[in-house]
Amino acid sequence: MPKITVGLAMTLLIIGNMIGVFSDALIKTLPADTAIYQFVLFRQLTAVLILLPFCLFSNKQSLFAGLKWHFIRGHIWLLGAIFMIFAPLATVNAIFYTAPLLMLPLAMILFQEKLTSHSIAAAVLGFIGVLIVVKPTQINWAAIAALVVALTMAVNNLLVRKLPQHHNVFQTLMLTNLVGIPAALGLALWEGKPWDWTPMLTATGSNTFILIYAGICVMVYRAIEASKISSAEYTGLLGAVVVGVLWFDEIPDLSLAIGSSLIIIPLIWLAKVEAKIKQTSKII
Repeated sequence: MPKITVGLAMTLLIIGNMIGVFSDALIKTLPADTAIYQFVLFRQLTAVLILLPFCLFSNKQSLFAGLKWHFIRGHIWLLGAIFMIFAPLATVNAIFYTAPLLMLPLAMILFQEKLTSHSIAAAVLGFIGVLIVVKPTQINWAAIAALVVALTMAVNNLLVRKLPQHHNVFQTLMLTNLVGIPAALGLALWEGKPWDWTPMLTATGSNTFILIYAGICVMVYRAIEASKISSAEYTGLLGAVVVGVLWFDEIPDLSLAIGSSLIIIPLIWLAKVEAKIKQTSKII
């Protein structure tokens, strides 16, 4: 695989976010009376089953090295998966997309990353674009759930750099889901609802899309500082709009064009600035 540059990392994040939107769309199709914790458990189980064949052919040396960080990320991922079910409502999308903004101060605190004026400007403009597209009107429990999901996504992506470098993407994703199964099972038992395996197919489909997104995140955030590329995450909203048009017959308006411009143009500008900085440093 070619060396991951800032431009390539942004491109991969854009693709990952577009694919990840379909996971959210599938969750929206669940009946209102679905057992939440059972569904989360099904997602954990199907993720491990999907990833296990790939891991069997991977280097198994020191597979459980760095288990502490996998355990932490796995339970943060589990928390996000639970709140994701409460969060996917149109009125809370703007809060959900605070994740790229949250990553900037967190990256500075956890890894002493230096925030450039370019990355801050791209993140802020992108968030303004999200606000213009979504036009949030109220803060409710669903919005709080979206904020929790955004925070878990931000922390999870940053903690990728704490994981052992010899773990490939498949091993990383499998361990993230595997360590969370006991807690998910405990929550499903505590929920006390009759077991219903009907949502298993939805869980499998949702997982397939979100695992592609998560795998891309593991690759790019391991290779590039989060402050340089996290604003590319905003493009997921554009994918959500496309899915809304094709799947739920939602008609976009002029605000989409304005908001999209504020999301896309800063990303192109930031990628060019980072490329120019890298080229200049090579000359020097």
